[in-house]
Amino acid sequence: MDPLGRTAALVVEGGAMRGIFAAGVLDVFHECGFQPFDFAIGSSAGACNLASHLAGQHGRNRRCYLTQMRRDEFVDARRFLRGGHWLDLDYLWDAFDREDPLDTVAAAGARTRLVVAATDIATGDATYLEPAAATMSEMLRASSAVPVLYRRFVEVEGARYTDGGLSAPVPVEEAYRRGARRIVVIRSRPEGFPGPSRLECLAAAAVFRNQPGLARAFLRYRRVYASASRFIADPPADCQVVHVAPVKLRTTRLTRDAEILEADYLQGRAAGERAIRAW
Repeated sequence: MDPLGRTAALVVEGGAMRGIFAAGVLDVFHECGFQPFDFAIGSSAGACNLASHLAGQHGRNRRCYLTQMRRDEFVDARRFLRGGHWLDLDYLWDAFDREDPLDTVAAAGARTRLVVAATDIATGDATYLEPAAATMSEMLRASSAVPVLYRRFVEVEGARYTDGGLSAPVPVEEAYRRGARRIVVIRSRPEGFPGPSRLECLAAAAVFRNQPGLARAFLRYRRVYASASRFIADPPADCQVVHVAPVKLRTTRLTRDAEILEADYLQGRAAGERAIRAW
């Protein structure tokens, strides 16, 4: 716990395969018994990394990136051109359940409360879901459903959701709104990354012009990302932020090269050790 009794939070950015960096950070946190956080918020791959970490499943995140997530059954551009998913989350979740299941009971019952960011299709706004064991798998899938690359939306408790990284890419400001005054932020992008390009956002908004809420989310994406970056660089006077960011990742959103993934996992481990010292 924070020695002065302040609420502490852990925030983890998404980024698909770039989440291998956060996997390394969190494994070091586990090994060092570093868990001073009252709650944790993540979007997309960041939420999935947090779920395994809070469940106490040391090494599971790394195994997932290096095993199930490297398979053609999950990532297939040719399937996308034929009208299927580029990133087949349905296959991936089934493979996780068969081969290396998430301990949803342990994750939901952890002392550090998990909050999962997802984007509401109807409004385009961020929704912060707090999963129980029974709902955790679908809430994580909803947060991870990258638009376009995964061709459907995920329904949870009567609402439809897509990638939490669209409306809450780095949900550090939400952590502050919830009372956190000491925050560790684990990124999947280097410090100073400007966010998505204007052209990318405009093109995606055009693709979803028949989904006005989702189109608005894409048009706001750059502004939301920039706001989070400013908060991290210059937090309010009553808030301390430990920023854990890669220097340079070779891993991209869709990287499957095991050597590259392992190198960025190790970069995450080194950053995790520095973060504990900074705290």
